Amino acid sequence: MIEICFVCTGNTCRSVMAERIAKKLAKDRKLKNVKFSSAGIYAKKENIAENAAKVLKMMGCDGRNRKSVKLGKIKSGVIYVAVTNNHKNMIAAPKCISFDELYGQVGDPYGQSLQVYEKTAKEIEKNVEVLLDKIEKLRGVV
Repeated sequence: MIEICFVCTGNTCRSVMAERIAKKLAKDRKLKNVKFSSAGIYAKKENIAENAAKVLKMMGCDGRNRKSVKLGKIKSGVIYVAVTNNHKNMIAAPKCISFDELYGQVGDPYGQSLQVYEKTAKEIEKNVEVLLDKIEKLRGVV
């Protein structure tokens, strides 16, 4: 089992979107034995951003509400995927990469328009595709 935790600042937009997009794409690819979660470095048990939920639903992903999760103790068996290099530096986990190292940067849509969230979701999706490609290559699927 591979465990991947996406991490951003508040876990109300980017990391939760990444988690839910990854779950959908992994299911679409029939990729088994991969568990996805998300957390925020400064999460405060806030609801998922309304526009994040809308965009996820439009993409066919889980758009249900949930409270943000604060990043807790770093677990040795988990691969952490930080949204930015700054997040990566704050996590300090031995198994950590950032979107900057996968496909590219993802801007923070917090408090912005639905169109900005749509753009962010597409950027996240590209990063997740690269991540899933890497997992499949490691497993010898591709």
